[in-house]
Amino acid sequence: MGRGPTVEGRKNAEDARRGKLFTKLIREITIATRSGVPDPALNARLRTAVDKALAANMTKETIERAVKRGSGADGAGEELRYEGYGPGGIALIIDCFTDNATRTVADVRHALTRFGGNLGTSGSVAFQFTRCGEIAFATNGDEAAEEKILEAALDAGADDVVNENGESTVICKPDDFEAVQQKLIDAGLESLHGGVGMRPNNRIAVSGDAAESLNSLIEALDALDDVSEVYHNAVLP
Repeated sequence: MGRGPTVEGRKNAEDARRGKLFTKLIREITIATRSGVPDPALNARLRTAVDKALAANMTKETIERAVKRGSGADGAGEELRYEGYGPGGIALIIDCFTDNATRTVADVRHALTRFGGNLGTSGSVAFQFTRCGEIAFATNGDEAAEEKILEAALDAGADDVVNENGESTVICKPDDFEAVQQKLIDAGLESLHGGVGMRPNNRIAVSGDAAESLNSLIEALDALDDVSEVYHNAVLP
């Protein structure tokens, strides 16, 4: 009879997941620092990135090193955005931070090709997305909870609230994200996650082989060290 995963095996897998998460968080702190100033009090994007890192139990020393790197004290890098299509004609936006653009585009193109996608030109899919702030809350279909979030969001100056997949997502303008998030916190609401990103204007349902391939593609892109975020307009099973 086969045995399940050992304690050591599970720990190694968890350590690998934690390491990958920390790599992404460190990259976001670095990018946020480069996009503004190395002070979270004066840099909203950096403040959000640091909050995420602290929530994931990253040490302050690691965060400080990432900020130091982002301030230019440890090498250089650049933000890149790639656009393309995945299985089922799904639109993809792939944000990256890299010190070697040639390597990054080759890795992204390889992942897309491997799982039935293709790299597009700049602007080929971006028009299908809108940059906005998003703050998600777990509601699990509870109408009372959804109503409470809606009222708080309107009071906070948000643009909309979308209820789907057991979550209520508050949507606001990018420049309003910090203020809206703080007002929701002051209202006693605890979010699942939040940030400024690209939200699809319309979503396309995919299933079967296309959904399986798309999931594999997204996982492959997320696994690339240079990839910061992957946005898509799919509704997955």
